Amino acid sequence: MDSDEHQRVLDPERDTAALKALTHPLRIRLLGLLRQDGPATASELAARTGESSASTSYHLRVLAKYAFIAEAEHRDGRERRWRALHTVTSWSNETMESSAAGRAFVSLARRRQIEHLESALARHEADMAAGRFGQEWVEPSGISDLLPRLTAGSLTELWETIDRKLEELTARDADDPRAAHVVLLTAGLPLAPRERNDSTGERNDSTGQRDDSTRGRNDGTRGRKDSTGAPNDGTADGTAREATP
Repeated sequence: MDSDEHQRVLDPERDTAALKALTHPLRIRLLGLLRQDGPATASELAARTGESSASTSYHLRVLAKYAFIAEAEHRDGRERRWRALHTVTSWSNETMESSAAGRAFVSLARRRQIEHLESALARHEADMAAGRFGQEWVEPSGISDLLPRLTAGSLTELWETIDRKLEELTARDADDPRAAHVVLLTAGLPLAPRERNDSTGERNDSTGQRDDSTRGRNDGTRGRKDSTGAPNDGTADGTAREATP
């Protein structure tokens, strides 16, 4: 799939230099902020990230060099304003696995997405507590934790269904004044069976770590948070799982 005005599709063979440029925590964050909040100057982004203006200015120029962002039409005084050129970055997991640069980028992007989820939860809880959303948002907001058994084909079908339905609903609500930005982070991560340690009766994962039943267990439970808190801060960086939309 080729890039267009909506998405930047990365290919490890074609975009080796761009991939290496984007495989940087601050650059991914700056790109996400421009996509979320619109055009901004290096000074404005420095204030949001806690970095120096010199640092953000340098990294913005790198993003511009590889066509992730461009100078906005209107400057803020003498300082450049930058804008994102696409709303999402997407890729094929299969092609990314073929190169070290691709694997490094995907790993960093996924961890950045988890950071966004954590900040989203905190901001949403504050928004709900402050009454910034009406009662109609309480029930549909939430986080689900599921552990289904699926084949690779079924997981692919699930992704395609989600992508198709999201595109449909986004188009339908585009001009609806009641719509809000919603952080929607989806994950489909197959897990290998744990091996039982005969001496302890516990199960080990593929790294040899022991399974502590009090920590990190996915119990397959599913639930939505009540009005005291649920996710969504509108800070999603526009990084897509793969180039399926």
